[in-house]
Amino acid sequence: MQSTNLIYDGSFDGFLSAVFYAFEMKLNQVTIQNEFDSQSGLFSENETIFTDEVKANRVWNGLKSKLSPNGRHQLYYAFLSEQHGIENTLLNYIQYAFSQDSPVDKDYSHPSVLKLAQIAKMVGREKHRMEAFVRFRLTKDNIYFASIEPDFNVLPLIQKHFKRRYADQKWIIYDIKRHYGLFYDLERVDIINMDFPAHFDFTKNNSDYFADQEFEFQKLWRDYFKATNIKSRKNMKLHIRHVPKRYWKYLSEKQPD
Repeated sequence: MQSTNLIYDGSFDGFLSAVFYAFEMKLNQVTIQNEFDSQSGLFSENETIFTDEVKANRVWNGLKSKLSPNGRHQLYYAFLSEQHGIENTLLNYIQYAFSQDSPVDKDYSHPSVLKLAQIAKMVGREKHRMEAFVRFRLTKDNIYFASIEPDFNVLPLIQKHFKRRYADQKWIIYDIKRHYGLFYDLERVDIINMDFPAHFDFTKNNSDYFADQEFEFQKLWRDYFKATNIKSRKNMKLHIRHVPKRYWKYLSEKQPD
C-alpha cells in the first residue's frame, strides 16, 4: 500500500493542520515531515499541507478533552525538540489519545507516550538551563543582547520568564543555531531575524557594538566569581554536570581577562 507524506511548514500550527488532514482523509499509512527535513520515499506520495489556524485549533481543542494539561504541555515540548521523526511519534501519540476514553499521558506502557515524556523532560531541562545561563550584554543602542545555542528550540518557552524578570529594560535573546530571536521593547515580545556582519563572533565583546560600561561590568563580574571561588572545595566534575562545557563560551564569568 502506498503511503502519504504530509509536508508542513515547520510551525506547530502547521503540524496540527497536518494532523487534521490525516484524520479528515482517514489516512492509515501516513508520515508527517517538516519541509526543511523532508525526504521522498520510493513508495510514497508527498502532499503539501498549508497551515490553517482554524483546523489547528480544532485539533488542539479536541486534545483538551483527551489529555491532561501536563499531557498537552509535554506534547508541545516534544515538538520543540526538533528531533528527526518526532512528528510521527506525536501523530501516533495523538491517534492513541483520540482512541481512548480517558487521558493517556500517564500510560507509559504505550511506546509513544513513554518516548514523548522522555523527550519533553530533556526539553524542559534545556529550558531551565537557558533561563539560568543567559548572559546579557549592553549594546551601544542601549539594548541588552544575549546569544544562545540550545540543543532544542526553547526560545518560545523562555520568553515569559525573561519578560517578567526584565520588564524594565529592552532586550534581545538570539538563537544562533536557528537564526531567529526574541525582542522585548518594554511592551511586547516579538520574533525577529537579524543580519550579522561576516565572521561576527558572538562570544566576544566587540567595542564597535557594545557599550563601554559593559566591559567594566564584565570585569567586575569575573572578579566576583574569582573572589567567591574556594579552590580547596572545587569539584570540577560536579561543576561540569551542572554547567556543561558547551555553555561556557557564552558565560561572561568563563571568559579570559
